[in-house]
Amino acid sequence: MFRLTRPLFQQALKKTTGLTGLAVHPNPLPELHKTYQSTLSLLATIPETSVYRQGVEAITQRKLKIVESVNGDIASAEKQLDEGQIEQALDIAKDELGLVSKMIEWKAWEPLEEQPEPGQWEYFGKGPAS
Repeated sequence: MFRLTRPLFQQALKKTTGLTGLAVHPNPLPELHKTYQSTLSLLATIPETSVYRQGVEAITQRKLKIVESVNGDIASAEKQLDEGQIEQALDIAKDELGLVSKMIEWKAWEPLEEQPEPGQWEYFGKGPAS
């Protein structure tokens, strides 16, 4: 008798995401796990004091825990991640991984080379951001 594993069974039922340009992924949870791990590894090269690193690291760790806790249940992962279909969550994770690479390239945590003009960061009558 042929027996489908849970991810294969779930994907066998899903023929399309219904979103133009976004194909059904054959095994999205391991790929999502790998992408989150890669993001965390790259973030480790950014100084710990970087606000960007702190924020993205916290979000990515939360999402990674969700993926690890669902035991292959794609529907549960989709619900807990709250990013649409699992393929959309994977797309978002890959985009964030790409952005981390760009932030490292740009060294966004370093001070500005030139100081901004007075009033440049003042909006709507509010003073400069602290």
